[in-house]
Formats: sequence, structure tokens, C-alpha cells
Amino acid sequence: MNNNRDKLRALTLAALFTAMTAVATLLIQIPTPTKGYVNLGDSIVNIAAWVLGPVYGAAAAGIGSALVDIISGYVVYAPATLVIKAAMAAVSFFILRAAGRSKGSLLPRIAAAASAEAVMVIGYALFEAVLYHSFTTAFLGVPANAVQGALGAAVSVAVYELVIKRVPRFDKK
Repeated sequence: MNNNRDKLRALTLAALFTAMTAVATLLIQIPTPTKGYVNLGDSIVNIAAWVLGPVYGAAAAGIGSALVDIISGYVVYAPATLVIKAAMAAVSFFILRAAGRSKGSLLPRIAAAASAEAVMVIGYALFEAVLYHSFTTAFLGVPANAVQGALGAAVSVAVYELVIKRVPRFDKK
């Protein structure tokens, strides 16, 4: 970041993405048999990473998602969610960058989103294994998390490719 204006812009966008992550997570919550829920928050987690980068994107993704756990009564999950969603955003950003944005954004973006969602599925499985003292119990949530991951990846790629990519940039360089 070159100056205070760039920092203010990044912080403002991070706050906006934090709120959008929370709203997307709260807006549609489809309960799963494992007492969790499938939601659209992961789509914003990926988009935040692609727009804001690894630091501000991870902060927005982790804080927005953790706030929803607190609001929705899943307080015990909030610390894990903060870490898992932040890690998802960082992975999504770095995979996209490694795949090369200039090679066409669709396939690298799909790879980035899928990798981030794999972090989510594995992260919650490991957290729940510790929480419930049972790998068997923890892995009962894997199918629902995989569905949420597939939905989040598909929506994030579609929204980015169809909408966000076409928004004009107003950066003065």
C-alpha cells in the first residue's frame, strides 16, 4: 500500500466484505442432520480473497464468519471458524496467484475455490474430532460440509466471473 488513502480503501472494503460474509452466511441457513447448516458465506470468503488479497481478505472472511457463529448460537465454533475461514481466504488467494490470473481466470479461479473449500472440510473435521473426542463423529459432518463447499465454490466463481470481474476499476496509478 502506497499511502494512507490506499490503506483506508482496503480497510473500508475489508469491513464491507466482513459484513457481506456475515449477511451471506445468515441469509440462507439450510440445517443439516449434523446440527450445522449449509450457507452462502463461503462464496464471499473466496471473493474477499480475490478482491482484497490474503491479509484483508482473510480478516474479512474469518471475522464475518465467526460473528455469525456467535450470533447463531454456535459460540464454541467461533474460534475455529475464525481460523478456518481466514485460512480458506489465504489459500484461495495464493492458489489463484500461483495458477496465474493471466492464463484466463476461470480454471485458476475454480482451482482456488476448490482448494479453499477443501481447507474448510478438513479444518472442521479436525476441529470436531478434537471437540467430540471422536474422528467417527467428526467425519459425520464431512458430507454436509462438502455440499456447502461445492455450493460456495460454484457461487463464488460464477459471481466473480459474471459480475465482479466486469466492475470498472477506479484505481489511479
